[in-house]
Amino acid sequence: MGKGPKGPGGPGLFSDIGKKAKDLLSKDYTSDQKLSISTYSDTGVAITSTATKKGGLYNGVVASQYKYKNTLIDVKVDTESNISTTLTTTEVALPVKTILSLKWPDYSSGKIEVQYFNYHATFATAVGLNQSPTVDVSATIGTPTIAFGAEAGYETTSGKFIKYTAGLSVTKPDSCASVILGDKGDTIRASYVHHFDQLKKTAAVGEITRRFSTNENTFTVGGLYAVDNLTVVKAKLNNHGRLGAVLQHERVPKSVLTISTEFDTKTLEKTPRFGLSFALKP
Repeated sequence: MGKGPKGPGGPGLFSDIGKKAKDLLSKDYTSDQKLSISTYSDTGVAITSTATKKGGLYNGVVASQYKYKNTLIDVKVDTESNISTTLTTTEVALPVKTILSLKWPDYSSGKIEVQYFNYHATFATAVGLNQSPTVDVSATIGTPTIAFGAEAGYETTSGKFIKYTAGLSVTKPDSCASVILGDKGDTIRASYVHHFDQLKKTAAVGEITRRFSTNENTFTVGGLYAVDNLTVVKAKLNNHGRLGAVLQHERVPKSVLTISTEFDTKTLEKTPRFGLSFALKP
């Protein structure tokens, strides 16, 4: 489900549970070549042009964003003539956010989502805009420090639950721990993130995943380190020998160069995967 702000003194959405560890271990780790250029107008319109090379193929996306009072409109057009539109509105009197997503020509992929935020609970539901929609429902109770949540997906065609997940998180100013039981109870994932400074530019993360059906365990450790105010280094390694690293450098204000690589330490003869991204913003 989509992202949303925390309620006044309440927990975040269910998707926030374990998100900090997930971002540290996956965000910016890519093997694509990507160039992104953003421009902004005085009328509140933001336009971003992105070109990506993946597997020898190029794909381009032009995205525009317009904000008016409590409404945000996002429109994306790619090189395959797919048009995606997202309309997000936030009620002022009530802590409610509504998100409407549409895609042309694949109308069946559209959905509407409603998020509700309270002091001690959050609730979100998403319904597909087609003849046989899938309904996703999630709820979280607790505080910004301790939160427990669950998520379920119901398929109206078969009348069955296609997913159900439960999670628990404990968040402190310098650390965050979470446990998630997912894949209909087949996997359990526990993670821990610890920040070593108030600006959260230096951190260590550990995550272990257990799949009961295959008796397989995956343990991953990683870290984030700010070399200086303009340069950040990330790295991760799991028990299967997969090693990844990311270098981010801010060349000019708001313009970031990202270089990433990943290779298998157990088969060093294989060619490592490299990714390059440059985001230019005014």
